[in-house]
Amino acid sequence: MASYLAGYLERHTFPAQAAGQVLVPVPLHSRRLRSRGYNQSHLLAKEVGKLLDIPVRQDLVKRAKDSPPQVEARSREQRRANVSGSFGATAEAEGLSILLVDDVATTGSTLSACAAALKEAGAASVWGTVLARDN
Repeated sequence: MASYLAGYLERHTFPAQAAGQVLVPVPLHSRRLRSRGYNQSHLLAKEVGKLLDIPVRQDLVKRAKDSPPQVEARSREQRRANVSGSFGATAEAEGLSILLVDDVATTGSTLSACAAALKEAGAASVWGTVLARDN
């Protein structure tokens, strides 16, 4: 799956400032990470990073709120509310061009919430990519 995503990223042109100085996987809350044992977005980002020679930073954005899984939200509004205030970013994001990596996007609420936290922390640009899109 990572090679598929890496190939897609190589074939599609992004503005120079958004090329992705670093890959940042969408984080899980520490409780969910302990329960699951892995973060699928981090595994994906790590492999894409190897293939494209782009560093992966999972320390730039953290999930501060242990909200219910997005799959349980029934509407766009519920999904947006579910992740509102869930993420915080460190000052180390300042000036970086970031490419967020997630496994699946439905409404884009999680990516938007992560991007907002990173931009608030001073990221120069934040783009997102996902392996799959679910409507």
